[in-house]
Amino acid sequence: MTVLNAVRTAVEKRVAYSRLKHELASMPQETAIDLGMFREDAGKIASKAIYG
Repeated sequence: MTVLNAVRTAVEKRVAYSRLKHELASMPQETAIDLGMFREDAGKIASKAIYG
């Protein structure tokens, strides 16, 4: 069961990463500026948030 749990966790993290990256990349430019980020950095930000 350990292998299945590891695979499940990896898939869940990948789904969470994809969702967060999409949300960050598609936010309005004004919102991104207010948050002090660039939408182009969505992948880096999502990766750090999900994977650590």
